[in-house]
Amino acid sequence: MRSLLGPLLFVGAALATALGAECARAAGDSVGIVVIKEHGVGSQALAQPYLDKFVAMAADLNGWDHAEGKFFTSRTAAEPYIDATKPHYGILGLAAFLAMRTHYDLTVVGQVAVSLAGGRQYHLISRQAKDLAGCKGKTLASDHADDPRFIERVVAGKSFTLHDFTLVPTQRPLLTIKKVVAGEAVCALIDEAQLGELAHLEGADGVQSVWHSAELPPMAVVAFNSAPTAERKRFVENLDKVCDADGKTACGEVGIQSLEAASAADYASVVTAYGNGK
Repeated sequence: MRSLLGPLLFVGAALATALGAECARAAGDSVGIVVIKEHGVGSQALAQPYLDKFVAMAADLNGWDHAEGKFFTSRTAAEPYIDATKPHYGILGLAAFLAMRTHYDLTVVGQVAVSLAGGRQYHLISRQAKDLAGCKGKTLASDHADDPRFIERVVAGKSFTLHDFTLVPTQRPLLTIKKVVAGEAVCALIDEAQLGELAHLEGADGVQSVWHSAELPPMAVVAFNSAPTAERKRFVENLDKVCDADGKTACGEVGIQSLEAASAADYASVVTAYGNGK
């Protein structure tokens, strides 16, 4: 659990630390950071205490009177919190970023590659089918089917729709794979983190990737319009320094591959594919 949740939770603290003491807020103000990682292992209840600890540490280091981090496993659960608290920054999985981008006027300021997080590339796996055509018209297990717009426009690039299959929705990442292993589904749509677990499952011999998507951008680091301009500017300037020097070891221990500044251009292709609105 630590290896799966640690990367996201450390990043929440790292984002806060990167702002530096110069960005300390006036008394009574709060620097909010929201983390949304959907389709992962673990729960909000398990993750939140770790995030609280990291954000409290960051607040002490930066001289903030108050800072709050909140971890969510779905965008629908996160939205009431965002509306009520007006956080300054977020770390969002790609699908959540695309769905929330227009409504919250999100600005991409960085990106983070986190090992074990998943969501960079998607695969169709099967023991029976040999390719995408062999999966069409057959049963398809997936825990990603709750977001058809993202899957069909961004992941599939319109090469298939979910209506091309008989869906077998699942709620847990490993259960998706097990449906194929057990013969309860001919194919499954999974991400690369799930694919990495395939070799560890008993009875998975012969189950393999028969189609994969293009590589997608990593989780987006975004600024909400509540973040002051000067604070945001300083934040971007410092973002790529978080994992340098003394922070390199700490980043490696929690699985951060990179933490760096980014812009809308880095997400332009997926934004275009997704289109406006939900």
